Amino acid sequence: MTEFKLPDIGEGIVECEVVEWRVDEGDVIEEDQPVVEVMTDKALVEITAPEAGRVTRLHVGKGEIAKVHAPLFAYEAEGASGGASAEATPSEAPAPEPQAPQASGGQAPAGGGAAKDFILPDIGEGIVECEVVEWRVAEGEEIAEDQPVVDVMTDKAMVEITAPEAGRVTRLHVGKGEIAKVHAPLFAYEPEDGAEPAEAASSGPAARDEAPRPAATGASPTAPSRTGRGPHGRIPASPAVRRLVREHDLRLEDIPGSGKDGRVLKEDVMAVVEGGGARPAEAAKPKPKPEAAPAPRPAPAEEGEVRVEPLRGVRAAMARQMVASATTIPHFQYGEEIDVTELLALRERLKPRAEARETRLTLMPFFMKAMALAIQDFPILNSRLNEAADEIHYLPSCNIGMAVDGKAGLMVPNVKGVERLSLLEVAREIQRLTGQAREGRVAQADLQGGTISISNIGALGGTYAAPIINAPEVAIVAIGKTQWLPRFDAAGEVTRRAIMTVTWAGDHRLIDGGTIARFCNAWKGYLEDPETLLLELA
Repeated sequence: MTEFKLPDIGEGIVECEVVEWRVDEGDVIEEDQPVVEVMTDKALVEITAPEAGRVTRLHVGKGEIAKVHAPLFAYEAEGASGGASAEATPSEAPAPEPQAPQASGGQAPAGGGAAKDFILPDIGEGIVECEVVEWRVAEGEEIAEDQPVVDVMTDKAMVEITAPEAGRVTRLHVGKGEIAKVHAPLFAYEPEDGAEPAEAASSGPAARDEAPRPAATGASPTAPSRTGRGPHGRIPASPAVRRLVREHDLRLEDIPGSGKDGRVLKEDVMAVVEGGGARPAEAAKPKPKPEAAPAPRPAPAEEGEVRVEPLRGVRAAMARQMVASATTIPHFQYGEEIDVTELLALRERLKPRAEARETRLTLMPFFMKAMALAIQDFPILNSRLNEAADEIHYLPSCNIGMAVDGKAGLMVPNVKGVERLSLLEVAREIQRLTGQAREGRVAQADLQGGTISISNIGALGGTYAAPIINAPEVAIVAIGKTQWLPRFDAAGEVTRRAIMTVTWAGDHRLIDGGTIARFCNAWKGYLEDPETLLLELA
């Protein structure tokens, strides 16, 4: 019998509610058959069967809470003997993070060459495969729990896969540059044998013992420290804890971890928050970065030789999205100039207050907030056309996306519910999303649900652009760089003004030139006279 453990279904999600079981105990299931629907705090997620077999037990009832990495249901794999246990057939277990054996005795882990397959877990809703970008380990190497093992690229972001437990890598099933399938083996490893602690401590970088023990004089010099940093320069912490750290504007390295191997727990974060942000003395030391293997340099190309590389990951997704948008949506463009002289002055006055709250105040929060206010008078800009093109759906929240040029490619995360956020809250969300997008590690929830987009080409020096709509949205604006140019004032005198160019692209099936012009004028009015924003803010 195999236990199916609830996989990671979103960054920061540690539990979900079982909404509906699609099967009963005793039912026969096929590979990829929908088994259960669960509701997170972000979306309804469908969990499918990892392989064919028969359901033997449903561990969590309808309406109850299921925990990530805890057993969700049990099944007998097709062709497996009924008495086989999950421990007896670890390579068939679909759990994304195989659990270390219990220290209470009884059953010892499979050792002496018995390897486990690490099954690539669900790494995002709708993602069925990814590209292996870089292996951090080689076959035969020892690994510690939470050690980064491999970087993979989905069509949305770069994802780092870590080791579920200590052991030794025996096989890499997918080569660099090849495609790995979700729910298929990614690599194999032999779990660290806990039967002889002394031997285990000397043979690997991270010995696994359930109970703490006094430090031995002959301890391995590569044993992980207990000061909140793992053996490979990575601080052990779950995605939920890392999200909690970001929400409180803390740094993970400043929080002393009380868990095993210095793992930072939720209680450690809350202790720092409730204690006024007290930080240990050691946290003042600079955070060492794990040394990454140097990327191999390609051989010099011969004259006239064509270098070929596959189009994958975020760039491949962008290519598909842009082709679909440009070929199915009738675009039209509308350009305008906006005088942001007063807006720049207001931003300079507010910057020190924002910095005092550790928030970087750019012009983008003003663009977004003014846009959300203008949309209240022109809701057609925050709508979308259904697939049959016979209904207009007006969306209840203004989720404004921003194009970010990250190392993984172009990504468009969006700030949710801009109309309900303060200017400072919008700035904090922009700061968070921009940092994550530049690293290629944006959560899928932040990439989904956008209603209108901004492309700030001016940050790279561009003046004009003709953007392509991010379908199924109906409009996008490209913002050019701000230039100090001569302009006539009301008295006819030439003055120096900060002028910014903007270019809109609209879906001509829903929006005409007059609508976009009136909407742009409303948005422009808030930006040219930013104090009028105060009259509209709740």
